[in-house]
Amino acid sequence: MIIDERMAVFIDSLDRGNTPFLDNLEKAALENRIPIIRKPMQSLLKFLLALTKPETILEVGTAVGFSALLMSEYGPENCHITTIENYDKRISEAGENFRQAGKEDRITLLEGDAADVLRELRGPYDMIFMDAAKGQYLHFFPEVLRLLAPGGLLVSDNVLRDGDIIESRFAVERRDRTIHARMREYLYLLKHHPELETAVLPVGDGVTLSAKVLRRNEGKAVR
Repeated sequence: MIIDERMAVFIDSLDRGNTPFLDNLEKAALENRIPIIRKPMQSLLKFLLALTKPETILEVGTAVGFSALLMSEYGPENCHITTIENYDKRISEAGENFRQAGKEDRITLLEGDAADVLRELRGPYDMIFMDAAKGQYLHFFPEVLRLLAPGGLLVSDNVLRDGDIIESRFAVERRDRTIHARMREYLYLLKHHPELETAVLPVGDGVTLSAKVLRRNEGKAVR
């Protein structure tokens, strides 16, 4: 828990929920211990969709399709979502959920390793939602940045690791040290990259919002 638990519970209590289909899908996912975006992240995504009105969204990490369906439901009517998943079981579950929700025409599910799929995409995308294997964010970043439209928004979820990100690498479990180090490097990269303006927020499990900007450096445009 990144913020005080009582405060988190209070904020979540204000949430008005989603559509019945999404609420049922969320309940089933939690019962089966399938990780999906948390309530605060859901609220933030819906706000960002209303604010930026993206016509094209790329999602890295589909799982059972909950977040793709949420973005399709609360995004602009003309919005199309492309989402990538590598786990066969999740691919079939997500595809079935898209079919049941009647969203197959608005969501394209691409199967395969994101590192390979990203290289084949042309873009650009108005919004990219990064919610895949946390240790791979750094490896995906060059292609993700290439695919992000100028002025586009990169949203990266689960970047603070329930607060463990501030701990020394020796204070975290040995099996988590590589992910811990890579996420710290990813956060530094986002905050210092010349093409991005990034905010790190203690929302849910931590999220970064990175806008792709065009800076002026000594009179020359830096892309």
